[in-house]
Amino acid sequence: MATIKEIAALAGVSRGTVDRVLNHRGAVNPQTAEKILEIAQALDYKPNKAGIVLAAQKRRLKIGVVLLGQNNPFYDDVLRSIMEKATELESYNCTVVIRQTDYNLEEQLLAIDELVSEGINGLALSPYNANAIRCKIDELYEKGIPVVTLNTDIENSKRIAYVGSNYYLSGQTAGGLMHLVTSGQVYIGIVSGSQNILCHTERIAGFHSVIDNYENMHISATIMNQDDDFESYELTSRLLKAHPEINALYFAAGGVYGGCRAVVASGRQYDIKIITYDMVETTQKMIKQGLIAATICQQPLLQGSKPLDILFANLTTGESPQSEYNYVDVDIRIKENL
Repeated sequence: MATIKEIAALAGVSRGTVDRVLNHRGAVNPQTAEKILEIAQALDYKPNKAGIVLAAQKRRLKIGVVLLGQNNPFYDDVLRSIMEKATELESYNCTVVIRQTDYNLEEQLLAIDELVSEGINGLALSPYNANAIRCKIDELYEKGIPVVTLNTDIENSKRIAYVGSNYYLSGQTAGGLMHLVTSGQVYIGIVSGSQNILCHTERIAGFHSVIDNYENMHISATIMNQDDDFESYELTSRLLKAHPEINALYFAAGGVYGGCRAVVASGRQYDIKIITYDMVETTQKMIKQGLIAATICQQPLLQGSKPLDILFANLTTGESPQSEYNYVDVDIRIKENL
């Protein structure tokens, strides 16, 4: 098996330079780095994982986490899983620092910059879908700070992996469920979170791809509630008044509790079929009551732990993730299988 010493001799550089290139630590001349990587590949270099992890215990790693949706109860389980994984990583001298923001670009940029100033080595991020965040991820990559996105992704960035749902597929699943639980002429109101969150727009796109195939199914209107239950109550109430024809609701994001309260307040809880996401406590109760027909779950515990596993492995062994897209299962829940 090739060693760092052998690679250094062939490349004509120090072992420290080879170590920096293979473990993504510090700046190295791009041509020198390319030469080292070519030699390592030719020799089929494999890092000594046990040794690297032991070495990692001698220095302190810090992983940052930035999550969206302060008012979205879905993130409660994500946060719980992150904190459990953080406790596990403490034994390897790895600290996890968490920030959570609203759906606000400036807040997220500030949170990232604060963590960078605190010396993070890697970042788990549920990204606001904006070019400024894309550029920030690329900037961190160039600085040797890997980023893993979770729960929602961002296209054309240098993040090393994504952990979460295939949201287009889950949107298609919701469309199929809506077709199954309704009959006759169906008029659908879509309640989403934000146009600046890729997972929300992908869910709606997937939903449309199915609904548009049925002549009896129509989209009456789409509203954005920022995943906030109070805002969801107000907007859903207005939606139902403005569109009395609506007999189905598709919640493509959070704010499910507030929106469903508006349905009950309208007295139409027995007339409207509702499809949602996630299995927070209030959603589970409303499924048992028959208010929600079905919900699609997305394994929040895995979404919390796996990004930290990927980042820790990358920071300690230098290896790239086995998969760029780490999709969680599409898990459909109805009253009978809660």
